[in-house]
Amino acid sequence: MTKEEKVERFQEKNKQAQPGQIVCAGSSLMEMFPVEKFVKEEYPDLLIYNRGIGGFITDELLEHLDVCILDLKPVRLFINIGTNDLSDPGVTIGHLMDHYDKVLSIVEEKLPGIEIYLMAYYPVNYEAATEEMKPCLKIRTNDRIRKANAAVKELAKKHHARYIDINDPLKDAGGNLRAEYTIEGMHIKEEGYRAIFPAFMKYVLEPRW
Repeated sequence: MTKEEKVERFQEKNKQAQPGQIVCAGSSLMEMFPVEKFVKEEYPDLLIYNRGIGGFITDELLEHLDVCILDLKPVRLFINIGTNDLSDPGVTIGHLMDHYDKVLSIVEEKLPGIEIYLMAYYPVNYEAATEEMKPCLKIRTNDRIRKANAAVKELAKKHHARYIDINDPLKDAGGNLRAEYTIEGMHIKEEGYRAIFPAFMKYVLEPRW
């Protein structure tokens, strides 16, 4: 399914969604988080909508903010956007944060009172990567991810949002994404998401700020 088809599918799904719930937004690392499935299994009275779209860069999320966030009028937003920007050697972390800042500014303007959680970018594992993925991970390194996470943390302060890092269960002794949790060095298997789900839910279930 193309990005455009996913946008159209979410447009239709949003018509049946209940406003005022919790929304997850971002790119493939959010889309692949089976949070709706996990929540349905363990918290059947809770509604969470995952509007992550694989391949999205920050500009594409900006273009489709209505469908991915605003139309749902969430009271709490979990966002993980920008790792695809980090895969582009021509995009600086400063450039990425400028675009991320625009996303947050529009969301805050359109949805006053929303509580926003900026999720730390997940680590990668070059050694466990497929040959097809290794060129990407020479750019999107864990060092670049660490620097980007420091910038996201500062961005959260600027917007009075919460920066959350739930990545410890995903990391091996060297700080890389655990080999058993990754599909091809970057994307995460369901078992990996299951490992971080309890930490994620602590933020989902905490009282309103």
